[in-house]
Amino acid sequence: MILSSLNLKNFRSHKDTNLKFSDKLNFIIGGNGQGKTTVLESIYYLCTTKSNCSKSDLEVVSFNETGFELNGIFNDLTESKIRIYYSALENKKYYYRDSKLISRSADIIGKFPIVILTPSDHSITQGAPSERRKFIDSIISQASENYLRTIIDYGRTLRQRSSLLFQIKDNRNKNIFSELDAWTEKLVESGLIIINYRKNFAADFIKFIVASYKIIMGETEVPTLRYSFLENYGGSDFKVEFFRLLDLKRNEELRRSTNLVGPHRDEILFEINNMSLKTYGSQGQHKTFQVVLRFAEFFYLKEVMGVVPLFLLDDIFGELDTKRSLKISEYLRELGQTFITMTDLTNLSFMKKNDNDKYITLNSGAVAYG
Repeated sequence: MILSSLNLKNFRSHKDTNLKFSDKLNFIIGGNGQGKTTVLESIYYLCTTKSNCSKSDLEVVSFNETGFELNGIFNDLTESKIRIYYSALENKKYYYRDSKLISRSADIIGKFPIVILTPSDHSITQGAPSERRKFIDSIISQASENYLRTIIDYGRTLRQRSSLLFQIKDNRNKNIFSELDAWTEKLVESGLIIINYRKNFAADFIKFIVASYKIIMGETEVPTLRYSFLENYGGSDFKVEFFRLLDLKRNEELRRSTNLVGPHRDEILFEINNMSLKTYGSQGQHKTFQVVLRFAEFFYLKEVMGVVPLFLLDDIFGELDTKRSLKISEYLRELGQTFITMTDLTNLSFMKKNDNDKYITLNSGAVAYG
């Protein structure tokens, strides 16, 4: 899959920017505040209908403007023209594919697979368990529409069940208990689907982690991934265990008015040489592991979906030593279309140039190609 062109209007610092891309490596170069990271954000918007770094569409609208517009052309077996228009006055976003309005993001996610590596990825290995769940959920959701819809449905179930728990605590209305039991059944039904997807994903994904880690770091370190689900699980029947834990936590759930059992509390553990990365890993090991996870994601999606994802890297070489940077730059040649942001002062000596690469320099709204 190739993104051949992109237009940004009133999108952060971009008033009206037109870009043409190579189908190989695209280096987006510029000083701070020139909008190079914003280009990656706009590509992510086209592929997923949302920003990778802002929760509100309003945040990305240029100052004193009433909305933004993005246009992109994707080429695979066929050409797809994507247009996103956001109206600040209506606080509404419109997503068009080949002039057809798409109303649900679930109908787009996975159609244009994408992988993005940013400095904020430190939260995957160093942050809370929710960050690791979010990481694997984003990968599986691109690869499986059924999983995406199940995750969305599970979120609704959690919110409804939490509301009922609060009502029971607030007014002690016993009639609500039967409704709570119905939502508990639904929680288990959707939860078991999620657990099985994640369990199978973890078993498959580790081979991609190991392969990428070996290329970048050699064989001195061995990475592992473990998926920990259904706390205190010890039986062979997931469903029986799920209900047992819910029954065990029932009084506590009522007292705290929150959902205490289910895949929304799972943990994904990363290890190097059987040692916890989060507890014992150095900063260099954390950064390398974060890069490896994104390469593993790329090759996993490529194999499972049969489509080459776009790969976006936001200013990562400044945080790596020359040896790792060289290994990663060589590895990039095995990918498909790739977008890499760099500052003007970045030393590119480790990067082997190719005639198919494109260098795009952003400077005060002007675009120059090299």
